[in-house]
Amino acid sequence: MSWNNNRSRKTRESDPYDGILLVDKPTEWTSHDVVAKIRNHFRFVKVGHGGTLDPLATGLLVLLIGKGTKLSDRIMGGDKVYEGTIHLGVTTHSQDRDGEILAEKDASHITREQVEAATLNYLGDIEQIPPMVSAIKKDGVALYKLARKGVEIEREPRKIHIYSFEITGFENPFVHFRVKSTKGTYVRTLAHDLGNDLGVGASLYNLRRTGSGPLNIDKAHTMEEILACDRDTIAEKMILISDMMA
Repeated sequence: MSWNNNRSRKTRESDPYDGILLVDKPTEWTSHDVVAKIRNHFRFVKVGHGGTLDPLATGLLVLLIGKGTKLSDRIMGGDKVYEGTIHLGVTTHSQDRDGEILAEKDASHITREQVEAATLNYLGDIEQIPPMVSAIKKDGVALYKLARKGVEIEREPRKIHIYSFEITGFENPFVHFRVKSTKGTYVRTLAHDLGNDLGVGASLYNLRRTGSGPLNIDKAHTMEEILACDRDTIAEKMILISDMMA
């Protein structure tokens, strides 16, 4: 009887590793790379993330640890904020600079005013066709795997909402921007479509996520800072489930 009481009491106790960890993801790392590295380094049993970042992208990656995985829907469902750079005149198969170049056009005649006018078409509710190079699945197969084989299939447009699409700098052929949008927005597709509207094509040159729901990049830690911790000190960098639910 006493064994059952002890077991029940331990079940109710909070685990210092139940919560979330904000990571400033470095470029070239996949979201899965970050999850696997931190899970193995700290011997965590359960680690997930609250929204994928492409390998090219940097910035806020929310890791869900232990019972923190229960916050997945809340984190993934939040609005996102991105900052980045668009390369006018270069179109690639993946819609970013990691992809194979499909076309190059002279964009020297494009002005900042033209770009700003074109962004107005993307404010509010819009439909976006996801890129072939994506993790979306068709009949159980990720689209990027089909794209590697040279296969392209019709994709259903998805409804998203763009709250703001601000041009923060212009150095032709590079356009610096800041976007706030709902979940599920492909920013590289925004870059690709904007380039088509301007008649010269475009691709995403770099991207950084700075916000996800109520969470901000200012509270994130680099991989170097995280891996310098041990199992005792990493708990100090985590946000408790109770703090997220407050």
